[in-house]
Amino acid sequence: MTLHKKIRVLVVDDSALMRRVLTDLIGAEGDMEVVGAARDPYVAREMIRSLNPDVITLDVEMPRMDGLKFLENLMRLRPMPVLMVSTLTEKGSETSIRALELGAVDFITKPKLDVARTMSEYGEVIADKIRAAAQARFPERAPRPLLPLATIGDSAISTGRLISIGASTGGTEAIRKILVTLPPDGPGILITQHMPEGFTKSFAARLDTLSRMRVKEAEDGERVLPGHAYIAPGHSHLLVQRSGARYLVRLSQSEPVNRHRPSVDVLFRSVAEHAGANAIGVILTGMGKDGAQGMLDMHLAGAYTLAQDEASCVVFGMPKEAIAIGAVDEVASIEDMPALLLKQLAAMGPAEGHA
Repeated sequence: MTLHKKIRVLVVDDSALMRRVLTDLIGAEGDMEVVGAARDPYVAREMIRSLNPDVITLDVEMPRMDGLKFLENLMRLRPMPVLMVSTLTEKGSETSIRALELGAVDFITKPKLDVARTMSEYGEVIADKIRAAAQARFPERAPRPLLPLATIGDSAISTGRLISIGASTGGTEAIRKILVTLPPDGPGILITQHMPEGFTKSFAARLDTLSRMRVKEAEDGERVLPGHAYIAPGHSHLLVQRSGARYLVRLSQSEPVNRHRPSVDVLFRSVAEHAGANAIGVILTGMGKDGAQGMLDMHLAGAYTLAQDEASCVVFGMPKEAIAIGAVDEVASIEDMPALLLKQLAAMGPAEGHA
């Protein structure tokens, strides 16, 4: 019988209680072990050298050196998978988004220590995130010049066209790379990124400062407008609904799908139903299979579907599943996607059933 190597985890947190909680939760999983627990980045630095962990869980706010500064140094000198552990506050969410830009694979909020059921669920979530982090690859991070603004024509600007994007682990940076390159007058974009409640608003605000488009957290009932991108809130599924010649945003707090709410499958299936061949679907980096079946629905409804390639994914899970079931028309690197989207929009012509 082949013995699989356990994932070696280093916990970094200034709270002794939190170090113990995380150690117990992670240690309860059969495929991972905590090899060390550090109270601050200086101790962590020495433990990394001596213990060679596969994944680090890193607190955001710590004495002597904050988590962001330590992360920045680590990614410059010894890139490795880091899972940020953040407080559920506005400051914490903004810091977590910045951590992802610096190279963290993912983040998780700190657990509610007084609720047993919540702790059990938290253990499952953090274990899944550590497994995803352990699979992460680090594509070339050197910045590429932005593509020049393209002229895509009035037909592509029509509200009849939609772009839907789904992503998970590594997706925040992939989404950023797409949005910062797109022109300010393109079709409305609907985005589901696996992210907890309280963080999606900061994510949208950060993208809004970087993008030529208007980026916001989606609100139930609002109209999908050209030049706007709508991020699914962390508490709800994001759907689209047709109303005459218009598309409307719908939010739902129905049960999680593929253990996720928001779920990419839910978004893609609604786009397949209400936009059909007028839509483009994009599936990006992420662990698991959420979005694959929904993308197949889009493909069968006549939509153009695009998947991120393995080389540029942090975790080649969701795109791989979509490709495997025949849901994808084209596979491309994240750097090539904006140009492909603009080319496809120009080729699609006027939207069917729209003025």
